[in-house]
Amino acid sequence: MPGALFLCLLVSSVIAAEKDSALPRLNNTKDVEAFIDSAEVVVIGFLEGEESYGYKELVEAVKQVSSVPAAICLVKEVWAEYNLSSDAITLFRKADNHQENIDLSEAKNLKADGIVNFISVNEIRYITEYNQVTAVGLFNSEVKTHLLLLANRGSKDFVELKERLGALAPEYTGKFLFVLLNGALKSNLKPLEYFGLKPKDLPRVGIYDGKSDTKWLLPEGEISTERVREFCESFLRGELKGMKEAEEKPKTEL
Repeated sequence: MPGALFLCLLVSSVIAAEKDSALPRLNNTKDVEAFIDSAEVVVIGFLEGEESYGYKELVEAVKQVSSVPAAICLVKEVWAEYNLSSDAITLFRKADNHQENIDLSEAKNLKADGIVNFISVNEIRYITEYNQVTAVGLFNSEVKTHLLLLANRGSKDFVELKERLGALAPEYTGKFLFVLLNGALKSNLKPLEYFGLKPKDLPRVGIYDGKSDTKWLLPEGEISTERVREFCESFLRGELKGMKEAEEKPKTEL
């Protein structure tokens, strides 16, 4: 009897594990729209079935990137709503209303690590921390103007400022990407120097326009929602006077 009980528990745990590893199914456009709206960044596998190329790799990748919800849609009639004609793994994000696809008909030798990299590069949020991975997604976005929070992680107001600007960011969807740059990292000294700043000068707020390779700094003072909003609005009205433009050629990254 104890042996039978142990076997029963073992089988149950395996079934539970298999169930936990399966991705939620989205059965119609309404389901897909609700899922996309449920988080700042989501991933959906538009696949013919769970035996399709890319499904197992997607499940494995999702285990490694728990910050991004994922699901599958097996209903081909829905795919056309997202301009898809064949199997794809698609990332949707709110920060710039962007859709990024892996066309599985063209993706040869697809591996979970490749999907993890795809998600990590394109995981642009209402406020995205700048690093060598997110830089690729930030500068590939059609939104070329960045509102930068330059602050030292570990400082007393770091978290508060990040949350404050992150809450403001949705007002500027399609106009700015809000970017957090941690001045406490040596790898970020070059971007700080670009603004004429050092870690001791932080926190500060700046704007970088990738189209003109021009930068602006919010004058020193309280970094309040109202001041940052007016800073953004002044830029959009064309009222800001840019700092001296960089002498280098237009940048591909900060």
